[in-house]
Amino acid sequence: MEIVIASTNLHKIREIKAILKPQYSFDFLSLLDFPNYTALEETGVTFEENAFAKAIHAAETLKRWVIADDSGLVVPALKDAPGVKSARYAGEGSSDKENRKKLIQALDPIPESERTAYYVCALALASPDGIQRQVKGLCEGSLILTPRGSQGFGYDPLFLKYDYNKTFAEMDEETKNKISHRRKALDKLLPILETRFVSK
Repeated sequence: MEIVIASTNLHKIREIKAILKPQYSFDFLSLLDFPNYTALEETGVTFEENAFAKAIHAAETLKRWVIADDSGLVVPALKDAPGVKSARYAGEGSSDKENRKKLIQALDPIPESERTAYYVCALALASPDGIQRQVKGLCEGSLILTPRGSQGFGYDPLFLKYDYNKTFAEMDEETKNKISHRRKALDKLLPILETRFVSK
């Protein structure tokens, strides 16, 4: 059984594979395996809308089962920014470092006690026949102004998970993959994966 991870982001692909591979003997592909595929532009105003659209488009175009992800960081004190624009917070084509720099500047005048944040991961599982399941996972924590750690990606060096004294970027991959927003979302997909592909 083949499932396509509708992303070209190596970090996301790696995390999804690391979480699902121990449980399923699927052939996990990604959009990197389809160089002629043109990804859908993200125009949704919510993570769920973007994941839905990406999943439908990829599944119909590639004629395969697809898992699509849209995720990002939400900071209530910044009116929920970066939100769906997390990957381009500092502008189109901005790097992780540039996005973190802009976030640090925005957070600087905000009291430490109000620098709470949460990661969101919206997932959509689709077949060529349409959406089969949509789920969402959250991971709550707080933000620091001095990056720590060299693991992870995006805003991970600034994100302190509640109940841990480490940023996501300081955690080993195994630990992060047990508690992350992406893990929580993928766990909600397991029942339908079991029903569709394992229990037959």
